[in-house]
Amino acid sequence: MAELNTGDSGGGKGSGKVRSKKQNSKVDLTAMVDLAFLLITFFMLTTTLSKPQSMSLGLPDKDPKEDTKDMKVDENRTMTVMLGENDKLVFYMGLLNNPIAGPKDIAYGKDGIRKELIKRKKEVLAYSTAKGKPDQGMIVIIKPSKKSNYKNVIDILDEMAISDIPTYTIVNDFTPEETKLLEGKKE
Repeated sequence: MAELNTGDSGGGKGSGKVRSKKQNSKVDLTAMVDLAFLLITFFMLTTTLSKPQSMSLGLPDKDPKEDTKDMKVDENRTMTVMLGENDKLVFYMGLLNNPIAGPKDIAYGKDGIRKELIKRKKEVLAYSTAKGKPDQGMIVIIKPSKKSNYKNVIDILDEMAISDIPTYTIVNDFTPEETKLLEGKKE
């Protein structure tokens, strides 16, 4: 049992008064120790039960020995999103030299890139259905520049998950025209 002893407060020898001798008082700290352990246990359990969440990102294996052929994809189905410095986001639909839509600067969030992704996804679905291939959806090519930050990549991946875009890829090869476009220079 934990206890706290207080000092004797009886009279000293030099005083002429007669005082009664006081008993030592004891404070039982068992309840305080029990409470401390309960609090420690509570906080340990609540912090270990909240695990961080992650999004799965499946990328194909690259085998340098295997000769892979480039796959031709309809440019009406592709959207390229380029990430620049200071949260700059530029997108275009199709090919850069003959774009279907864009190139256009756009913001992150529900009124920016998310709205555009959902709109373009519907257009691609209508185009694929008209061509007789309704199972072909939109393909998004994400190109983070060397000046973009990690937060921007995570934000655009979150937008892909929210907009339910199943096919997207992250590449880092920029054409000179794309670099000029991202830096805001006019040709």
